[in-house]
Amino acid sequence: MSTVFYDRNVDDNARRRDLYDGQIYVYSPTPATLALCEVAREMSEEAFAPHHPVDAQHNMSVEQYTEVLKKLKPAFIHDPRCKELIREILAEAKCDLQRTFFDVPRLRTATSNDYLTSGLAYAFKPHRDTWYSPPQCQLNWWLPVYEIQSENCMAFHTQYWDQPLKNSSNEFNYQDWNNTGRKAAHNQGKKDTRRQSEALEPVQLDPQLRIVPEPGGLIIFSAAHLHSTVPNTSGKTRISIDFRTVHLDELANNSGAPNLDSACRGTTIGDYLRGTDFSHVPENLRKAYENLENSSSIPDLVMA
Repeated sequence: MSTVFYDRNVDDNARRRDLYDGQIYVYSPTPATLALCEVAREMSEEAFAPHHPVDAQHNMSVEQYTEVLKKLKPAFIHDPRCKELIREILAEAKCDLQRTFFDVPRLRTATSNDYLTSGLAYAFKPHRDTWYSPPQCQLNWWLPVYEIQSENCMAFHTQYWDQPLKNSSNEFNYQDWNNTGRKAAHNQGKKDTRRQSEALEPVQLDPQLRIVPEPGGLIIFSAAHLHSTVPNTSGKTRISIDFRTVHLDELANNSGAPNLDSACRGTTIGDYLRGTDFSHVPENLRKAYENLENSSSIPDLVMA
């Protein structure tokens, strides 16, 4: 059973323990989350002008829409304000910035009524992020940019927290994905043909948990949670931001949430940046994860 905690006042160590045990944390908007949303709104509204971003799909062809996303999404990732604001969000959440590492934030678009569900607007099937090569200690941070509703949010399938699923993660290698799959996102048509980790047996979607925070509200959950993009029937495009964190203590002993069914290869270890100075994970740790093959621990590491 998973518990949803709202604005719970605990330190980061206690929160991480809860998250690795399958609990979910939700926070009200903060100055930093609202500022990050404002950056996303500013960039999105300029990119889709004269149309509002949540309605633009009704006024543009799929090809025109894709052309906008080709420029907008990487521009958001590389805007220097984003990393600075992620650091502020982590500080507001009482994270130890010296020991917390994050990856760059992504701007997501979930269009309505199957307008575009592939490539740059990929609608994720039920999946665990741990099927995509992260450390088991990865935590996901998710926030809506504009108002959302139950019909265009995301769903958690918490009954699978302690129940393995047959899946194709053994065919996924993160380094291969970076070299081929990610770069091919803008070439996908109505059907996404890229090979991604997915369930290989029927998934019972119900009961499901849908959390609807206000713009700038934050959901934090373990990468091991099974979750999916809700089929959007709202008539509005859902625009959201997500980023991920890992903590040096769990990285050092390869701990975190339990691994029930992930067999992917490669590692995302090179993506994370330290909260203080945006430096990468220490080299000895990076090399240990790059050489890790189904090991339960990473011994003799010098902490940095």
